[in-house]
Amino acid sequence: MLPMTQDNGELDSLVRKRIRALRVAQGWSLDELATRARLSPSTLSRIENGQRRLALDQLVTLARALDTSLDQLVETASDDVISSPMIDAARRRMQWPVRADPGMTVVRQRMTDPPPDSPSRLRAHPGREWLVVLSGTAVLLLGNRRFRVETNQAAEFPTMLPHAIGAEGGPCEVLGIFDRDARRGHQRDEGTDDASRPSP
Repeated sequence: MLPMTQDNGELDSLVRKRIRALRVAQGWSLDELATRARLSPSTLSRIENGQRRLALDQLVTLARALDTSLDQLVETASDDVISSPMIDAARRRMQWPVRADPGMTVVRQRMTDPPPDSPSRLRAHPGREWLVVLSGTAVLLLGNRRFRVETNQAAEFPTMLPHAIGAEGGPCEVLGIFDRDARRGHQRDEGTDDASRPSP
């Protein structure tokens, strides 16, 4: 039996729906998933329809076949769907942690200054960064290249390349997404003065 701490029937139903939804999302028939999970199609059908008890060994096998983990397969709904940002007034930005990937962070920042004019003021560190321009025009300096990023455009780059971001032709607002390594790199850079800080 599947161990459950909340209402057994509710979680049982959620897991069955999730198995079916993941199968359909992959475009697989009952027969295809049953073959991958080494179950009979009738057993899989009864699991999806609630006519067979959920056995832990079958759930482990199904999770593997569906390219997910057992934890994700039996994960319960979270009550904290909505989150509020942490506000950093000194740097004029808002920051949200992203729970889907530990260490990932989203930062919203309004920029008014152009990027630095000296290559020596570009920073490089491990990680990967994504940014979306919400309004205005941003300039992304990446190594020896210069990119204009307009409203609603996005950029993605490895932060091992020397980089900096600034505004062009007036203020711009940017949403930056950092993986764990990129966020650590920026936290180290934040010890420097504002003009030399490369990106949000």
